[in-house]
Amino acid sequence: MALGTPEIVILVGLAIFLFGAKKIPELARNVGRAKGEFQKGLKEVSEVATMDDMDRGGMTESVASEQE
Repeated sequence: MALGTPEIVILVGLAIFLFGAKKIPELARNVGRAKGEFQKGLKEVSEVATMDDMDRGGMTESVASEQE
């Protein structure tokens, strides 16, 4: 489901009405920071999982348990 131009215009108008024109840049900045923190957290979790796999000789936990 894609948003067309009329839907985007309505959403922008509604956002301006609800939050005010001065708050929108601040909200967008906070959403961007939150997205960055989320991606940073995902990367850290992935790195920890990779380190655990390396401790098992490069095998995932499921493969290592199958070989036991």
